[in-house]
Amino acid sequence: MKIIILGAGQVGRTAAYHLAREPANEVTVVDVKDELLRDLQDRIDIRTVLGSASQPGILEAAGAREADIFIALTNSDEVNMTACQIAWSLFNKDATRIARIRSADYTKHRKLFQDEDRAFAVDVPISPEQLVTDHVVRLIEYPGALQVLDFADGRVRLVGVKALRGGALVGQQLKQLATHIKGRDARVAAIYRNGQSIKPTGDTVIEHGDEVFFIAAREDIRLVMQEMQKAEDPVRRVVIAGGGNIGFSLAQRLEREHQVKLIERDQRRARRISEQLSNTIVLSGDAADEELLLEENIDSADIFIAVTNAEEANILSAMLAKRLGCHKVVALINRPAYAELMESGSIDVALSPQQVTIGSLLAHIRRGDVVRVHSLRRGAAEAIEAVAHGIQGEGRVIGRKIEDIPLPAGTTIGAVVRGEEVIIAHHDTVIHRDDHVILFLTDRRYVEVVEKLFDVPRRKGA
Repeated sequence: MKIIILGAGQVGRTAAYHLAREPANEVTVVDVKDELLRDLQDRIDIRTVLGSASQPGILEAAGAREADIFIALTNSDEVNMTACQIAWSLFNKDATRIARIRSADYTKHRKLFQDEDRAFAVDVPISPEQLVTDHVVRLIEYPGALQVLDFADGRVRLVGVKALRGGALVGQQLKQLATHIKGRDARVAAIYRNGQSIKPTGDTVIEHGDEVFFIAAREDIRLVMQEMQKAEDPVRRVVIAGGGNIGFSLAQRLEREHQVKLIERDQRRARRISEQLSNTIVLSGDAADEELLLEENIDSADIFIAVTNAEEANILSAMLAKRLGCHKVVALINRPAYAELMESGSIDVALSPQQVTIGSLLAHIRRGDVVRVHSLRRGAAEAIEAVAHGIQGEGRVIGRKIEDIPLPAGTTIGAVVRGEEVIIAHHDTVIHRDDHVILFLTDRRYVEVVEKLFDVPRRKGA
């Protein structure tokens, strides 16, 4: 597959890393900064083109006529939309065009991208800021969770949680879970212990400190979480550091049901967003100012969320809030190495916009009918929702029991969604045509093998 990525910023680089690692992909990256392109070429096997992503000559030099997918990820919404329009008008109408669009003033007008007479030839508009906002809102909905990922329009969720003493299942074998949650069902898809993946079996004993990923119907999530750690009180008091796109969007989403305070360094920006928010207290100041945090009773806050444009400021303010007594702290961190280091210390959750965004991109690139992808553990693992197509008895999946499907090592089928019914997967569960199958891969190197399982086989003579 020929893929052109426009923009070598944080999100563009992450997309290039993920896509170039798959042998079937030929990746070309376009950017105006030569040093970024040279750095990328030194690290991964890609082709680069220096120049503006919105210029027809540059797009043609990047191979726009033969491209299967355009991914426009520059920092300019206008450049991204223009590049997609030029690619459609001059080069290849059959290619898929994905554009990063940050401004809500564009995204709220869906007919710009979706109607037949749409203004811009963008097939898939993606807003990393909106995806991060949704991610944080789900974390607040389930206090104690490290990740909460939606499948099948939210009917099924994959939840990552740290097992802690006080959880009903901690210190017991995994097979006891069914006894503890009688009448309900869930599947543990993966367990990470000391950073290493271990295969969950009925005899596996859940230990304090394990990172456990489980799949369950949405209404059963809290019940299963109580098996892994003592139930936390609902989040009421929220402090947000940063009044940019993410901070403002978060405040808008949370202020109806939570007590929200937002700290913004820029006075004019603080004044402007205070006029647009209804129930949020907006403070002008430095979120890393100990005196300010103490004045605002940070020790009584349920969660502190640092989402400024400077990751160093996010790290410092989150660490300070934690030291001053805030129950849980979240920091937006771009660099994966920083994120891993911080999560092993005093920061509870390190948010990576690139990792949150990459899943939305991958869902449009995977072979077979893959409708949703989530990248986990800094890209080492993936969770996939794939649709089983084909004819009974002719495919590799349809009509087979899960125990008979040749899944690669470290791959688990966690749930099957059949119409409105959620079926937690067991060894004797049979896959039917058009089932939505939720899989967890502890090793993303096997993604291609899983994709082939869900490819519709060609019939003889076709």
